[in-house]
Amino acid sequence: MFKNAYIPYGGYYTTPFCKWMGSLANVNAIELGAATSKRWFASREIDPAIIDYLYLGVSVGQKSIFYGAPWAAAMMGAGQAPGQNITQACATATTAVFNAALAVDSGSFDTTYCLLADRPSNGPHTIWPNPNGPGGEVIAENWNMDNIAADPATSKDMLTTAENVAREHGFSREQADELTLRRYEQYAEALADERAFQKRYMFPVEVAVSRKETKLVEADEGVTATSAEGLARLRAVQPDGIHTYGAQTHPADANAGIVVTTRERAVELSRDPQMAVQVVAYGHARTKPAHMPMAPADSVKRALARADLRLDQIKTIKNHTPFIANDLHLAKALGLDAHTFNNYGTSLVYGHPQAPTLARLLIEAIEETALKGGGYALVTGCAAGDSAAALIVKVG
Repeated sequence: MFKNAYIPYGGYYTTPFCKWMGSLANVNAIELGAATSKRWFASREIDPAIIDYLYLGVSVGQKSIFYGAPWAAAMMGAGQAPGQNITQACATATTAVFNAALAVDSGSFDTTYCLLADRPSNGPHTIWPNPNGPGGEVIAENWNMDNIAADPATSKDMLTTAENVAREHGFSREQADELTLRRYEQYAEALADERAFQKRYMFPVEVAVSRKETKLVEADEGVTATSAEGLARLRAVQPDGIHTYGAQTHPADANAGIVVTTRERAVELSRDPQMAVQVVAYGHARTKPAHMPMAPADSVKRALARADLRLDQIKTIKNHTPFIANDLHLAKALGLDAHTFNNYGTSLVYGHPQAPTLARLLIEAIEETALKGGGYALVTGCAAGDSAAALIVKVG
């Protein structure tokens, strides 16, 4: 339970999410994240030199990641701010905010910044020497594809974890398609009135097209139009499974930024000084092997217990949805109506850039709760290794 860790209302942004191999496919994610953050700070007329410490969330390595957070801080104009890298796959953002809140709450730092930047597109291929291999053959790894294909602890791919949960809990193909369609309907609400909801937090990203030309990407790229009929026509990816390509997410590229600071500084930096956003509690969990979508429910229970809150006191819930089984299980485990959470969309629809994924869900939860007049918001999501993290904030 935190006492003095706050996110300024409006002290955050996320870029559009671009489906992999799209507009952001060839740009170093750390450089792009730092450049976008620098532009965002300038748009808010905030001097990035106020940052005491930077948490850089990256799950897919980029060139010069060895220098990571201090390099990003230097590119942003954040003075002499040091920092550290945080990597926890899709739970990177909630864990970065948790670490930032710990540091601020303890009095170690006054103002911290979480920069979440990932680019699964054209991910790195790493090789290690293997002198004992036949002919000195190297050991090789594709950071993105190989790790989606198999958890080294279980040898199971990520889709299999979702199908394991679907079988264990009796979820049907019909339930999967129905809820998937609902998620697209919720996302459509974020596009209403010329994307009015998204414009509350989304910041355009500037990317080079050539040496002389740049373009501004202002909206999500790669979201597929979906209908009940279209979903019904798709085949399940695994035999006897419930997940088609329509009922699971796609890799994406993006970056996001979140300021975590004291109550006093949050008031100074807030878009609305009356709208405080307090970091309340964090919970983590690891479920049984190869059942990744079950982990978020336990992380939520831990966060609620640490905050001394009941689920019915939470006004807004957002859940990372790499597979629709994640939302089906969360609803069943917590006694929720699956149609009532993940308003305005989720990663099932707009994609999965790993580190920025839960940052966007958190930011959307804050904005949705503000529209509701304030209250508690909860964000959770699974991560590699059958783990999950949850974060509770109080808005208003």
